[in-house]
Formats: sequence, C-alpha cells, structure tokens
Amino acid sequence: MTDPRIPPLSRARPENASVFTIERDDPARPDVRRLLDEHLADMFLTSPAESVHALDLEALSAPGIRFWTAREGSTLVGCGAVKELTTDHAELKSMRTTQEARGRGVAAAILGHIFDDARHRGIGRLSLETGTQDYFAPARRLYLRSGFIECPPFAGYTHDPNSVFLTIRLTR
Repeated sequence: MTDPRIPPLSRARPENASVFTIERDDPARPDVRRLLDEHLADMFLTSPAESVHALDLEALSAPGIRFWTAREGSTLVGCGAVKELTTDHAELKSMRTTQEARGRGVAAAILGHIFDDARHRGIGRLSLETGTQDYFAPARRLYLRSGFIECPPFAGYTHDPNSVFLTIRLTR
C-alpha cells in the first residue's frame, strides 16, 4: 500500500517530461563520479565544512549503502542513496539532479523509487539532513511536499544552525 501523501511517480513528473529509468548503480562510473564531485563541491561552497554531511565516493560504495541513478536513455539525470541505520530506519543521502534536468521531476521520481524500495525492505522510517541556506530551499520543498516532517537530530548528528533534520514514517 502506498502512502497517500506521496504522489505516485506518474504524477511526480510534469506531463511533458521524459520517462526516467532508475536503477541501482556504481557511484564510481565516470559520469556519476562527475555528478557526485559537483555535488560535494556545491556542498562546501554553500555550507561551512563542519556542516557538510555529504558522502564521498568511498562512503557511497560501502556496505549498507544503496545507490541509484536516474537516466534518460543513457544520459545521467540524477542520483540518490540510502544509508541503513537500523533494520527499521534509513537515511536519505546524496540526492542530486543534473543542472540540465532540474525542474523536470527527476528528484521526485528518485525519491518515489527510494520510498518503494524502503517499503519493500521493511524500512519503517526514512530520515535526512539538509541545509538551511536558500540553496537548499527546493530540496526542502520537495521533502516537505512528499510528507517529511522536521525532527530532532538522529544517528549521531547534533544541533546545527546550518542543518534541518526531516523524517517520514513509511507505511506498507
């Protein structure tokens, strides 16, 4: 059963958008690596170093991480990952859409795919940390629109004026 607060993937992207293929992938692939390098660079440009919690390539390749890419044909348009925290709780990590694909529903499609995967694996709660700066406003809007709510720091995070913590309970 899907969560009624989460739009189905068919409604998560604009009518004129292409279909995205979302699959597990290797973060070390050259095009993915470039997107992740861009992601990390932007995180350090927009947040103080001590407030950057983005995972690097090595961390994204570690056990306990599930990593997906979205492609339009063979063109990479975005990525997202989940880090297992407990058998019932996971953390959303490394959500990124290419500059060219922004505003076309890629992030919503990846998020919907991650929700489906988490439900299938019995994950009852998905949490995330994102920035408070204006740069992160589109991401925060997506997460709040998808049913996330603010929560206290989790999994070793501490209060930080540059971070907001969000969580969602997933229903089967």
